[in-house]
Amino acid sequence: MTIKKLDQAAREAGIALSFINNKGESQTISDETKQALLAIMNTPEGKAPPLPPVQVFTVGESLQLVPAGSGAWRWQLATEQGETHSGNVKGGATLTLPSDLTEGYHQLTLEKGRQQCQTRIIIAPQRCYLPAVLETEKRWGALVQLYTLRSEQNWGIGDFGDLLQMVEQVAAHGGDFIGLNPLHALYPAQPDHTSPYSPSSRRWLNVLYIDVSSLEAFQQSDEAQRWWHSAATRRALKQARATQWVDYRAVAELKLTALRFAWQQSQPHAAAQQAFQQFLAAGGDHLRYQAAFDGILAERSQQHPEEWGWERWPEGWRNAHQPEVQQWCAQHEDEILFWSWLQWVAQQQFTACWQRSQKLGMAVGLYRDLAVGVAQHSAETWQDPQLYKLGASVGAPPDPLGPLGQNWALPPLDPHVMRQRGYQPFIDLLRANMRDCGALRIDHVMALLRLWWIPYGEGADKGAYVSYPVHDLLAILALESQRERCMVIGEDLGTVPQEIIGLLRDRGIFSWKVLFFEQENKRYRLPSDYPRQSIASASTHDLPTLTAFWNEDDLRLRSELGQFAKKSLLNAAIRQRHQERAALLQAMRQAGVIPARSNPTADTALTPNLNQAIHRFLAHTDSALLGLQPEDWLEMEKPVNVPGTVDEYPNWRRKLRVPLEKMFSYRKVQTLLKVVSEGRKQRQKRAAALRGCRRTEAISSKSARRAGAR
Repeated sequence: MTIKKLDQAAREAGIALSFINNKGESQTISDETKQALLAIMNTPEGKAPPLPPVQVFTVGESLQLVPAGSGAWRWQLATEQGETHSGNVKGGATLTLPSDLTEGYHQLTLEKGRQQCQTRIIIAPQRCYLPAVLETEKRWGALVQLYTLRSEQNWGIGDFGDLLQMVEQVAAHGGDFIGLNPLHALYPAQPDHTSPYSPSSRRWLNVLYIDVSSLEAFQQSDEAQRWWHSAATRRALKQARATQWVDYRAVAELKLTALRFAWQQSQPHAAAQQAFQQFLAAGGDHLRYQAAFDGILAERSQQHPEEWGWERWPEGWRNAHQPEVQQWCAQHEDEILFWSWLQWVAQQQFTACWQRSQKLGMAVGLYRDLAVGVAQHSAETWQDPQLYKLGASVGAPPDPLGPLGQNWALPPLDPHVMRQRGYQPFIDLLRANMRDCGALRIDHVMALLRLWWIPYGEGADKGAYVSYPVHDLLAILALESQRERCMVIGEDLGTVPQEIIGLLRDRGIFSWKVLFFEQENKRYRLPSDYPRQSIASASTHDLPTLTAFWNEDDLRLRSELGQFAKKSLLNAAIRQRHQERAALLQAMRQAGVIPARSNPTADTALTPNLNQAIHRFLAHTDSALLGLQPEDWLEMEKPVNVPGTVDEYPNWRRKLRVPLEKMFSYRKVQTLLKVVSEGRKQRQKRAAALRGCRRTEAISSKSARRAGAR
C-alpha cells in the first residue's frame, strides 16, 4: 500500500495522521502505527446501504435524509410512541421526515422489492438536564471514595450502609450531594484487582459494597448467625476493620461467606418475589452472563488461584457464547441466580440511599462516576468481544509528567460497531449509570471525541488518536440526561482539545475546575473567574490532598517511589510548590478570605484556620457546584491513588482516618462545613445583587435611549 493510500485508509477509519502535543506542536503518526491500528480495526468492506444504520438529529434541525442509489423506495417511520408515517422517495432525492417528531428513538424502514434497509432515527434535546435550583443557586457536597469510609458497622470497607449515613450527615450540615467513585462491578473472586477505573463491567455494581448486616435473610439465618458470632469470624472482622488500608481479600472472604448464608435463607422466597423476577427480566442476557462470569471466575479461582484473565482459560471458555460455557450455565442455574441476586441486593441498597437523599431535599443527591472503559479480561469483553478492539489499549501520549505516555490497559470500544448497532451499547451504559442519581460524572470526557489507541504490547508512544462520533454521542447524552433527570459533569482535566470545549459547554455539560490547576502566568484565578457551568474542588482522587499539597508530602512520596530521576528535579518541584503556595495566598488575599489578623506566608504550616480560609476561597467561586473531600476536612496526607504506580503504592485502599460516627462530631469539621455553607450563600447573594444591578443598568440605559430618541 502506498503512503497516500495508507493515509486515506487511516483517515476513513478515523485514525488521526497527526496531533497537537502538550507543547502545542504538531506531531506526526508513524506509518507503522497506522498499519497496526488498521489491522486491529479490520473494518469490513462491502456495499454501503442506502442509508446509515443510525441518524441523530437535535431538536430544531431539519429532519432530512438522502437515500443513496437509484430507483423508488417505499419508506415507513415507526415512532417510539407507536405512530406510523409512510411515503415514497427516489434514490438521490431528499426524504423529509415529519417536523413534529418528538425527542426519542424512532425506526425508519426503506423497502424496494425484496431489498430492505433500516435506520434508527434519534431526536435529541439541545442541552443536558439541569436542576432548576442550580440555575440561580450554588451548592456544595462531599466527594467520597466509598471504600475509604470507616464505621462501627461496616466490615472493613465502606458500604451502602455507610453511604446512607453519609447522606444523612452531609444533608444535616448543609450539603446537597455525595459524589462517588465508580461503583462498577470488579472481581469479587479475585479481590486484589481493586481499581474502580479498571472494572469488570460498567453496567453492574461492585457487590462488596453490600451492607450485609442489614439484610433480613442474613439476620434470620441460624447458620449465618452461628458463623457471625463465632470467635474466628469476630477476630477476622475486628482485624479487617482495624487496618489503615482496605484488606480486599479479607473483606471478600467475609462478605461472600455471609452472602452465601443469606442466599440459602432467601432462595426459597426469591423465586416468588416479583421484584427480583422483574430485575432478572430487565437485566436479560447481559445480567445472566455477568453472573455466569462471576460464577465461573469463582470456581476457577479456587482451582487455579494464580490464574488471571479469561484469556488464560481453556479455549472453549474464552467466550460467553461457546458450547462449554452454555453447558456450564445449564448445569449451574442456582449459581447464576446467586450472583444475579447479589446485583439485585446491591441495586436495592443503592436505590435506598438515593431515595433518602431526595427525601432530605438534596438538590443533586448522589452523583455517580462512569469510568472510561473496562479491563482487558473483563466480563464485558468476555460476553461481547465484537464491541471491543482487544488488539489495542487506550491511554495517553507522552508528556512532561509522563515521558513514556500512559497505557491504561483498557480495550477501546469500536466506534464503527457502536454506530452499526444504533448506539444501543452507549445508551444502555448511560441508563445503567444514570439510574438512581442526580448527576453523572464522565471520566476523561474527551473520549467522546477521541481516544489514544495503542497497539497491544507496544509502548504508549506508539499510539494514535482515533475519532469517535462526538456530535451523535453528545446528543444521545443530552437525551438520556433529560429522560433520567440526571445532570452531566465532564472530567476535562489535562490536555483538552479545543474542538470539544465549546461542544461540552453548548450541551450543558459541567466542566471540572481543580484549584491546583486553576492558575495562569503563576497567578491563581480569583473565585469570580470560575465559570458557573462547572464544579470546583481542591483536588481529586489522582492528586494530593490539600494537606499533602501544602506540606509537600506528595513530592516526598513521589521521591520515595522513584518518580524523580534526579535530586535536582525534586528540588525544582519543591521550589515550584513554594511559589504556588505564595501565589495561592495572594489570590486569597485579593478575594478577602484571609482573616484580617492572620498573615500566613508560603512557609506557614497548614493550620485549621488556614484550611478554613482555603475552603472559604473555594466556597466563593462562581461554580454552581463545589465538591469537598473528607480527607481535607481531616487534614490527611496520604493519597488514595498515585498515578504511574501499580505495585509500588497500595492504590485504592487507604481508609479515612476516623469513623463516620466521630468525623462529624469534630469541632474543626463542623466549623469548616459551616464556613463553606455560609461562603456559598454569601457568594450567591452577591451574584444575585450583581445581576440585579446589571438589570437596573440595562433598564436605565434603555430608558435613556428612548428619551434621546424623543
